[in-house]
Formats: sequence, C-alpha cells, structure tokens
Amino acid sequence: MGSYTPKNILITGAAGFIASHVANRLVRSYPDYKIVVLDKLDYCSNLKNLIPSKSSPNFKFVKGDIGSADLVNYLLITESIDTIMHFAAQTHVDNSFGNSFEFTKNNIYGTHVLLEACKVTGQIRRFIHVSTDEVYGETDEDAVVGNHEASQLLPTNPYSATKAGAEMLVMAYGRSYGLPVITTRGNNVYGPNQFPEKLIPKFILLAMQGKSLPIHGDGSNVRSYLYCEDVAEAFEVILHKGEVGHVYNIGTKKERRVVDVAKDICTLFKTDPEARIKFVENRPFNDQRYFLDDQKLKILGWSERTTWEEGLKKTMDWYTQNPDWWGDVAGALLPHPRMLMMPGGLERHFEGSEDEKPASVGSSSTQMVVPSTKNTGALQKSPFKFLLYGRTGWIGGLLGKLCEKQGIPYEYGKGRLEDRASLIADLQNVKPTHVFNAAGVTGRPNVDWCESHKTETIRTNVAGTLTLADVCRDQGILMINYATGCIFEYDAAHPEGSGIGYKEEDKPNFIGSFYSKTKAMVEELLREYDNVCTLRVRMPISSDLNNPRNFITKISRYNKVVNIPNSMTILDELLPISIEMAKRNLKGIWNFTNPGVVSHNEILEMYRDYIDPNFKWTNFTLEEQAKVIVAPRSNNEMDASKLKNEFPELLSIKESLIKYVFEPNKK
Repeated sequence: MGSYTPKNILITGAAGFIASHVANRLVRSYPDYKIVVLDKLDYCSNLKNLIPSKSSPNFKFVKGDIGSADLVNYLLITESIDTIMHFAAQTHVDNSFGNSFEFTKNNIYGTHVLLEACKVTGQIRRFIHVSTDEVYGETDEDAVVGNHEASQLLPTNPYSATKAGAEMLVMAYGRSYGLPVITTRGNNVYGPNQFPEKLIPKFILLAMQGKSLPIHGDGSNVRSYLYCEDVAEAFEVILHKGEVGHVYNIGTKKERRVVDVAKDICTLFKTDPEARIKFVENRPFNDQRYFLDDQKLKILGWSERTTWEEGLKKTMDWYTQNPDWWGDVAGALLPHPRMLMMPGGLERHFEGSEDEKPASVGSSSTQMVVPSTKNTGALQKSPFKFLLYGRTGWIGGLLGKLCEKQGIPYEYGKGRLEDRASLIADLQNVKPTHVFNAAGVTGRPNVDWCESHKTETIRTNVAGTLTLADVCRDQGILMINYATGCIFEYDAAHPEGSGIGYKEEDKPNFIGSFYSKTKAMVEELLREYDNVCTLRVRMPISSDLNNPRNFITKISRYNKVVNIPNSMTILDELLPISIEMAKRNLKGIWNFTNPGVVSHNEILEMYRDYIDPNFKWTNFTLEEQAKVIVAPRSNNEMDASKLKNEFPELLSIKESLIKYVFEPNKK
C-alpha cells in the first residue's frame, strides 16, 4: 500500500472541536506541510482552539464560509491546495429537529461547493470527507458485529440525513469526475475544547456547577466514545495511508450506556449519581445504538490508545481549568437546547482581546484577509467582460490572475469545447465582450501522448476550437485563440541562424508530430473566421521556475538537451499584451513570440549564472534525441515584426528573459 504526502492542506471547520485537534497535530508534526484552515466561526467554533498553531510558520487561518464558491476557488488556487480535509458541518442532532434547513445548507450545499471547486481547479490529490456513524442508522441491540463500511445507509434524523446526502455527492464526484475522495465515519468523540452542547462536556460543566445531569429517556441508549487525540491520529493515518475511493470507520468496540457515562462523571466529582441524575423526555428518534466495525482502519496501523478512565479524567481536568473557555453557554446546558446562532462565534478569543476581530491570522507578513472577487477591482464599471476557457491549464490560470489584477470582470467557461449547446449556454449566462481560448490538448506529460490518443486530440484541438469560434461568430464576439508556432521547422528558405523567420502568412511545413498536425489544420480553417485572433505561442516561459510546464523548468530537469536556437514566448510580458490585443479588437494570425531567438545552452547558461552556479548539463544531437522521443520536435525562428510594430515596447527574447525571469529569481 503506497503512502501519500500532501503539501498544502485546507482544513474546513478547523476552529471546531475535532478539526482543531487534527489541525494542531498536523501543524506540530509536519512543519513541511502548509496548513490553511477555513472556518466561519459559528457558535460552536472558537479561535482559542487553534492557539497551539497560531505562531507556527506553516499555519494560516482564514475566516469564511464553505458556501462561498468565490472564496473556496480563490483559496484553492492562491494557496496551491492539493489536499482537503472537510470537517465543517452542523453536527448537533437536537438542533437539527428545530432548524433542519440550516443543516441542509451547511452539510449538503457547503460540501457541494467544495466538490465543484475541486472539479474546476483540477489540482486536488486527496479529498477527505468527514462523515458520521449516524448515517448507518440504528444498530440492533443484540448485534455482535458492527456496521462495516459497505453497510446500507439508513439515517433517522435530519442531521444524519444531510450527512448521508453529502456522502452521496462525494461519491458521485469521485465516480463522475475522478476526484480522489476518501470518506470517514466516526463514533462519538470527546475531550478538551468541545462545545458543551455535547453530552460529556455538558455533564462535566453541570457537575462543576452542582446542577443535575439531564438524561433523555431512560439512559439505556448505548454510544461508543473515542478520545479526541486518538481520533486526530486516525485522521493522520488516513491522510497518509488511506486508499482513494474507500470509506473508513473510526470506531471503538467499547460501548457505554448514557446513564453509565453520567454515573462515571458523578464518581469523578465525588457526588451521588442517584441525587444528581435527572431523567427527561426523550428526543425524537433517539437511536438506541451505533456500533461500528473498525477493522479496516486497524489494518492501516491505527489503534485506540486512550482508556475511557484516562480520557474522561483528562477531559474533566481541562474543563475545570478552563471554565470560561466558551463564555456564557447556559443555553447549551438546557435538557433540550435549540440552535445557538451566536453571530461571529468566538473569534475574539484568539488574541484574548475583547474587541479584536482579525479576518485572517497567519504568521507570514502577507496576511490573507478577503479575496478580491472576480467582479471588483476597478472603481468604475469595466467596459469589458471576459469568458475564459482552459481554467486548469497554465495559460488559462494565469489569464484569470491577470484579469483580477487589472480589475476586469471574468468567468471561466463551464462548457466543454466540443459541446456546442454548453458553449451557447456559457455565452448566454456570462454575456462576455470577448472570449479567450486557452484550452487544448498538448499531451500528458508531453506531445508524445497525442501520438497514441489521436481522436481525443482531434476532438479538443480541432473540433472543439472550431465549435467555439463558430459559436462566438454567431454572437458577433471576438475570440482570442492561444495557438502554437510549433508548426514550422528550419528549411532552405529559413535556415537555422540566418535571422530569417517565418511570417504570419507562411504555410506550416512541420508535420513531425500529430499534435502539430492538428494545430496546423485548425489554424488553416480558422483563417476563414473573421472574429478570431490567433496567437502563435512557442516554448512558453514564465517567472515561475517551479512550474513543470515552464520550458526552462523542463530543460533544467532533463538528463540531456539539444542545443538549437528557437523563438520563444515570455508569458510575463506577452500575456498582458494579449489582453491589450483583445481591447484593441485585433484579429488574424500573430506570431506571439519575443523578437529573436535563444538556444537551449544560452538559457541554461543564464540559469547557471542567475540561479544555480553549480548547475551542469550535457548536450546531445537531434539524432540521439530521436531515440528517446516518439515524435520529432519543431525548431524554428518566427518573425515577430508584426507584433513589434503594434507594441514597440516589446523586448527581444534575451532582454525579456533577463528582465522577467532571471532577475526576479536571482539567488
């Protein structure tokens, strides 16, 4: 069984009880992981629960609601989240009888927003969904085997019904979109920091005040209790060893009647259970028993460590030392509490100051407070609105950030390029002034993939691009199309090193790879569309030297490289120019490269001089390269004089490399 190593984890509901123990544990134990926690600070959340993590450099708190799609998308992208641990939920069964719509909104809709954000960003490698043992419904009193992970879900109250509904969505996104999901279903958890609407802290606080302990019904209901640190360890194990697509019960075989829990607490406080315990009216559908089979998780290497006696004593000690942790909780201590909707939760307690309300807490100097939403940024209303395709691609992602920066309203298309009806729906919903197409198949991990996936390549690169152009033409909308210049190769009329580049009107002459064939084919057909601006991008480079799609990043990691001069595109300089081209309504074909050429060795020499003085590389010939690649690669010089005439400030390739790439990354 392989292990998984996350980099940037988003934990939802992390100021709540269980999630705060998980967050604090991961922050403490894994300094290399960045832990971003999101919580709207509802009544049962408390920033003080995260005090152990507060000053750690790998911790960041964001106040916000998982129901906000803009916020969730913004966080996933800006924090490069690869892992989500989704704890945020309304969890108190009693409250679900009085305010069940709140449970649907938080538990189902909130989960759906998260899942959709994972789908559209396409960067999530693990989505751990935290559910509950209550989705199984009641276990027979005489059952000797607990509910296993494949048992039928038979929820009996509004709370567990919403948790089961959320699970169905999680499963569907796993099946339909390949989202790498794992679901957990846990027994009751107890320990320090728990909001006192739950049985054990409620009984402890009542016992501390010398009040009676109210028990629903006759107290014969059986529950299994796990200590919070053991549960946090279970999530640590599932995070690293859990198998995608699987469900894991987090349970204990040790069961206790509610009346016995009350008696044990009375014993700890040295009071007479007979005098202290008071039986009250039962709640609706108070399930008699939840019993789990926890064998699957044990196989991963987890086991319960804390005995009931030890855990209960630790919990009592903590509440007696922190009686005011939750402020005034009299409403929660009633026999039948109702939803406590205290606005703002207990945010003020992080700093201990009564009036301080940080929107974001993090140890870095760049504190993320509020995301800039897509439709703000300019004080006056922008005359433009862009519809972008290719959200999960490199150029598509950068375009969104540029629109944010420039205050241009934009949205990413939801439709698939080959599905005409979905593109028409996008245009009707968004009503853009311009469409940008940065979607396309280049191959995974490179163009060799296209050689064995020809129909998929045609579907997106040819049929999809033409469909989008045609739909835009029907609506009278300009489409900026990011194409490629890898459709030419040096020849007798354009020899290597001559300075004679291919012009926009030249016919493609490179057919070495199937990818280039499809791109040349669609470019030729797009000449017939007077609403298209085709930008021939080549060997794109950006200042982000960690991006595996960056040409510099690629060649700096190769064992051997060829050494041939080529035209290239510095995205940091040219992508803003493409936005300006849209504003100017420029059309036709454009060589979208910086003027001049640069060779592999010249780039790697700059890399050595600016980034890594110890960097070494080896060259090989085109003939040697041909032995390790499936399809030949295009090498050429593009004539960028048309673009330079339109934008005289455009730098030559070597100047642009230094200004936009190597100077900012200089070590």
